[in-house]
Amino acid sequence: MPRRPLLAFVLAFALSLSAFTATAAPLKVGVSDWPGWVAWYVAKEKGYFKRHGAEVELVWFPNYTDSIQAFSAGQLDANSQTWSDSLAPLAAGVPLKVVLVNDNSAGNDALMVAPSIKSFADLKGKSVALEQFSISHFVLATALARNGMRPADVNVVNIAAGDAAAAFIGGRVPAAVVWNPWVNQIAASGKGRALFTSKDMPGLVPDLLVARAPALADPAKRATLQAMVRAWFDTVDFIAKEPQQAAQIMAKVVGLPPAEYATYLSGTRFFGARENLVALGEPQRPESLIGVGPTIATFLKENKLLEGEVDFAAAVEPSLVREAATSKSP
Repeated sequence: MPRRPLLAFVLAFALSLSAFTATAAPLKVGVSDWPGWVAWYVAKEKGYFKRHGAEVELVWFPNYTDSIQAFSAGQLDANSQTWSDSLAPLAAGVPLKVVLVNDNSAGNDALMVAPSIKSFADLKGKSVALEQFSISHFVLATALARNGMRPADVNVVNIAAGDAAAAFIGGRVPAAVVWNPWVNQIAASGKGRALFTSKDMPGLVPDLLVARAPALADPAKRATLQAMVRAWFDTVDFIAKEPQQAAQIMAKVVGLPPAEYATYLSGTRFFGARENLVALGEPQRPESLIGVGPTIATFLKENKLLEGEVDFAAAVEPSLVREAATSKSP
């Protein structure tokens, strides 16, 4: 399952900095392969868009970076992207607004270690395979910091996530940071276990629906975004009540067996109305975008992926969530 690299926007933004051009209805929304985003197809298939009057065209991007580029070029009204990939454009003055939090990774990303690694102290001086500057890199940096260590205390081996998993299972490295399906594959192989997962860092790996300010300023597009938020809350309720049926719908989109895709749902914390109200409005909570923003920005700056400052509060637009949370479904 393709993961979202932290530097995706940096790469795409360098390719295109053109102004946003409004598009006609329906609202064009970019979607890539991650459970919190693939779930939009549940909203479509179950009729939640239609129920709430949302004229939405979901535009599928097999390559997440391509969605960032299309969004930058004004080919999309909104996009599915991470908080980390939204910081560079915000620092550059692009008028992006976070209108919804789809999910937090809650176990789908993990530091996997061989049986010989009993604790973080055992990692010192050891090789850790991961995809540099990806979410995996951020997970490792966070895990080390919380256990009194620094990235310099380990030897980072920069390879693609699938290759990192293969290197680990093959015994070529004693540790690897990967995401599902490789987390589950390693655990099932009996070759390793999770020493630290994204569940241990709540709020730091959020996945979002981000819109351009011009779309929010357009009454028709804003109304559609509002309807999308309502449809999303219905979708989260459905996934909670009917996880197997939801997995069948989502698996069909990405071409995986439903049983395999179902394993990703347990590592994804989907955000409904209550969670969104916290994430978009309570800076003191660990799930808060405003609260975790500086931590993510620090990592990006240390790796020269972010220049300038970000006004985290200005980037969050909670009004659509608040309106949807206080209104009853039709």
